[in-house]
Amino acid sequence: MEIPQQADTRLDRSHSPGTAIEQLRQSLQGELVLPTDAGYDQARRVWNGAIDKRPAAIIFCANPDDVVQAVTYARSQGCLVAVRSGGHNVAGLSVCDDGLVIDLSRMKKIAIDPERRIAKAEAGLNLGEFDAATQAYGLATTMGVNGDTGIAGLTLGGGFGKLGRKHGLSCDNLIAAEIVTADGRLLRTSAGEHPDLFWALRGGGGNFGIVTAFEYRLHPLGPDLLVGSVLHAWDQAQEAMRFYDKFSRDAPDEVSVDAALVTLPSGERTFSISACYAGPLETGEAVVAPLMKFGSPIDSRLQAIPYVQIQSAGDSLFPRGRRYYWKAQFLRGISDGAIEALLDAYTKAPNRSSLLVFQQVGGAIARVPASASPYANRDAALDCFPIAIWDDPADDAANIGWARELWNAVRPFSTGGVYANNLGDEGDERVRDAYGANYARLAAIKKQYDPTNFFRLNQNIRPG
Repeated sequence: MEIPQQADTRLDRSHSPGTAIEQLRQSLQGELVLPTDAGYDQARRVWNGAIDKRPAAIIFCANPDDVVQAVTYARSQGCLVAVRSGGHNVAGLSVCDDGLVIDLSRMKKIAIDPERRIAKAEAGLNLGEFDAATQAYGLATTMGVNGDTGIAGLTLGGGFGKLGRKHGLSCDNLIAAEIVTADGRLLRTSAGEHPDLFWALRGGGGNFGIVTAFEYRLHPLGPDLLVGSVLHAWDQAQEAMRFYDKFSRDAPDEVSVDAALVTLPSGERTFSISACYAGPLETGEAVVAPLMKFGSPIDSRLQAIPYVQIQSAGDSLFPRGRRYYWKAQFLRGISDGAIEALLDAYTKAPNRSSLLVFQQVGGAIARVPASASPYANRDAALDCFPIAIWDDPADDAANIGWARELWNAVRPFSTGGVYANNLGDEGDERVRDAYGANYARLAAIKKQYDPTNFFRLNQNIRPG
């Protein structure tokens, strides 16, 4: 089916009875919210408070048929479309000005098959809801690190998490997906059904349609995991960062160890390391022991914590509505030059909420061939990124400028690659950096399933 070209991406704002949009409202099982409706301002908000866009309409879909209707309507109108589930996209690509937002956040069904260790989950679930459902059966799969992150965007971009080094990325554990394509078809994809499209969904982002449901492979886990955390004073940060680099490189797959430069409420700068052991509690203590014994930390804790609590432990740091900006890049290690650059740049942070984060990858993630899925940066050891967090719009320039300056300082030490889910609005070349040699195949699949680039509010892969 040929898709009309989109010369004018603004949605018609005439909402009188009998118009196409009012007919759509009547046909939906879900809810259509227009600018004149109560609740519009709340409905248009996303996680990042720095994003302030005013769509012409928002459709809260109740089921896949609503998604099909929304896509069909948007195509007939030639309007811009944004797709939203969790709304955590830092660049705000899950909402738009003047166009249509197709929102899946109310589609939250999940079915667990504990015998086959499979979960079928609708796209509106966040990872806290997903983890709670799977942990009821003593099962889990790799999900992110913030409880209200949507599973859809997370998985489609790859999907880091504390189980990744043992079980691979979220997309590595995806075994099937249901998707509404640009021509309004609802397809099931898997290794045996539309395999090219299924390959593209495992890390290629929202370029190929709107995924309405995911099927994941699950693994036995929990309920409690061992967590060790230490906090080093600023004058020990350099040596602690060297230790972290070695410890993370030598750690077994069961260990996920992240770190950050953080500022305490007192204003004291510190270096924090946190390790999670995804294995038997009785064997984890010896593995984590070097972390606990190194140096003279100002605080250290070793305890067994429920997995669902671990997964939401960082939620208080990233509440909805604050202003966020970050820029990420992959490292294969933390050299002395990188340490010097990072420490110097972090001292210029504009406020106490500012962070410099290291998220460990490697392990099982690195053993998957780079061509097996769109996620190409399998050889990276760490994802490194400054996170600017603030509240006053007057401070936008200072915070964004600091994050960019820190990113630039570390750039000479990076692999050149980037994690698609950590990309902001950074241009086509950075999108190519996320996919490397896989980009050409993705562009060909995009041309097959979305030749007019109907789905383009994303880390966009142009049809080619």
